[in-house]
Amino acid sequence: MTSDTTATDAAAQPAPELADQPPVWQRRLRRFGYPVRSQGDVRTRLVPAFPEPSGRLWAVFGAGPDAAARLARWSGWAGPLLVTLFAGVLRFWNLGSPRKVIFDETYYPKDAWSLLQYGYEGTWAKNANDALVGHPPQLLLSPEHSYVVHPPMGKWLIALGEWAFGMNPFGWRFMVALLGTLSVLLVCRIGRRMMRSTALGCLAGTLLAVDGLHFVMSRTALLDLIVMFWVVAAFGALLVDRDRTRARLAAALPLGPDHVARPDEEAGDRLRLGWRPWRIVAGLCLGLSAATKWNGLYYLAAFALMAVLWDVAARRTAGARRPFRSALRRDVLPAFGATVVVALATYLASWSGWIATKGGYYRDWATTPDGRRGGWTWLPDWLRSLWHYQTEVYSFHTGLTTPHTYQSNPWSWLVLGRPVSYFYEDPKAGQDGCTAAEGCAREVLALGTPLLWWAACFALLYVLYRWLFQRDWRAGAIVCGVAAGYLPWFLYQERTIFLFYAVVFVPFLCLALAMMIGAIIGPPGSAERRRTIGAVGAGVLVLLIVWNFIYFHPLYTGMPIPKSAWHNRMWFDTWV
Repeated sequence: MTSDTTATDAAAQPAPELADQPPVWQRRLRRFGYPVRSQGDVRTRLVPAFPEPSGRLWAVFGAGPDAAARLARWSGWAGPLLVTLFAGVLRFWNLGSPRKVIFDETYYPKDAWSLLQYGYEGTWAKNANDALVGHPPQLLLSPEHSYVVHPPMGKWLIALGEWAFGMNPFGWRFMVALLGTLSVLLVCRIGRRMMRSTALGCLAGTLLAVDGLHFVMSRTALLDLIVMFWVVAAFGALLVDRDRTRARLAAALPLGPDHVARPDEEAGDRLRLGWRPWRIVAGLCLGLSAATKWNGLYYLAAFALMAVLWDVAARRTAGARRPFRSALRRDVLPAFGATVVVALATYLASWSGWIATKGGYYRDWATTPDGRRGGWTWLPDWLRSLWHYQTEVYSFHTGLTTPHTYQSNPWSWLVLGRPVSYFYEDPKAGQDGCTAAEGCAREVLALGTPLLWWAACFALLYVLYRWLFQRDWRAGAIVCGVAAGYLPWFLYQERTIFLFYAVVFVPFLCLALAMMIGAIIGPPGSAERRRTIGAVGAGVLVLLIVWNFIYFHPLYTGMPIPKSAWHNRMWFDTWV
């Protein structure tokens, strides 16, 4: 009886080699590169270590072993800082040129100066643009309020440069150039943290430094690059929070007999993740992005959801049996407070100048007959007036359908179908530095570096593959960064929209391209021949992108070039 029962039980148990097999659906996806979950040290899976830096490169230049090791350790900051220095020189060199009010600089620098004077946006004379760059310059500003349709945060930042350097092109472009430069540093460090490679992080930053759209937007006092900076800063803060949180989970896991950490249901399901200051920093940055332009709200929603999903994945890896329920009970409410509540408070604080003064547009709406007839009369008058202002602005944005010469459909953005000309002049020979007998052209064209953007289209397909079929969270995060800045514009195809709105997700295109280039080079441990061929191919691609930026550089800076050279750079009719 006993032997029969034992035989029956043994027959009911799967063979050891079958018990360790992944589910059928995972095995079917292997043909697409879908990986089987590693059963190794859970702590390593939660927080992959940075590779030990190699000093071989510095040894080639004659550094001793100790000095080479120190230099290799410092490269994690030295490399990104060098790339940032390169980007800064490019952006600040001759920043005051053209000495004109170009494109939408007719709005934001003047509003910024008005904020410094009154705390709200006043009214400028119709000829104020010419007067600003005249000899001597004149400030034709009156305290009569004007109707503006963007929150004030970005204009306050522009005002810092004007306060420091005066109401002139260098002054009103200074802070935007500074934020554009710092965004390169952020992308270098973000790429390094995500890909655990200083080289790939610096590559992502270098690609951003030589992107034409980012470059032009860094040298123009518009709001979109400021939105981009705060979005990238929030993304970086969430990455730091992710690593720290997963390290806390890893530290709570028990060790097995072999001194290797094992998944633990108690830790995965019930551990409280505690104080998370970097998530609050992310909420602050997302609030600042929305307080610059409203499209920052899409990033608030996308990044808040992404951060919670990261917590779910971390708890699952740590051993939680019900990771979604655990995250819902222990993580969602704190995440909502740290991101959404902090962001909304930041947005409200950005209106402090308008709230503290009495001259702003709609500032006293709540005390008018229309305002008294409205609901919620128990709220403070300033809050009701501000809410009315926001509803009017929303109506303006959703109803903006006035045709514009340089408007474009978002379907064409990734292939650079219709760039925006911010400034154009055609000086004759002997004028404004023109030396060509045929005459010259001066233009500031908001055009991404073409080879970079076209390569990034393939990189987006690659990261989609990595996310969907290899469950690579890094690829998913990059996809989230692009989607939150790109897809919402498809909801407003009747609205007047422009290619330069895409600058907010350019850093994520560069991260995607850096990830693809890393795959071209090949993973560590690959055959030497494979790595050599991959490195040559990747190097050629990067050099072509840099050359492409240099080729179009005159169109990014308004340099006078012969008319024939300008025509040669108009690769498509839609660029004219």
